[in-house]
Amino acid sequence: MDYQSRSRTAKIFEYIFISTFCTHKMPAVPAGYQQGQVGKIRCWDRVKIGFAMGFTVGMVSGIVFGGFTALRYGLRGRELLSTVGKSVVSAGGTFGTFMAIGAAIRC
Repeated sequence: MDYQSRSRTAKIFEYIFISTFCTHKMPAVPAGYQQGQVGKIRCWDRVKIGFAMGFTVGMVSGIVFGGFTALRYGLRGRELLSTVGKSVVSAGGTFGTFMAIGAAIRC
């Protein structure tokens, strides 16, 4: 199928796709870039990333389990949001702390 035989919609889609996704330039090389530094992450950065990932997973589990528990107890409105919010922060902080400790042990 050549370019002339395609429908107008396909041509418009191709134009939008190419103009949106294919015009980005490669970024310049950072000033402190050295060949031996590629892929090295400091231990503190690994701990922060571990905490962030753990906090995110804990938040999701806090929403799921805390939400079902609050609904089971019959909470609605402000009480529901307050209870689920406390559950989210508690579960996120706990799981985030354990993930950060695990990342620190692996350093």
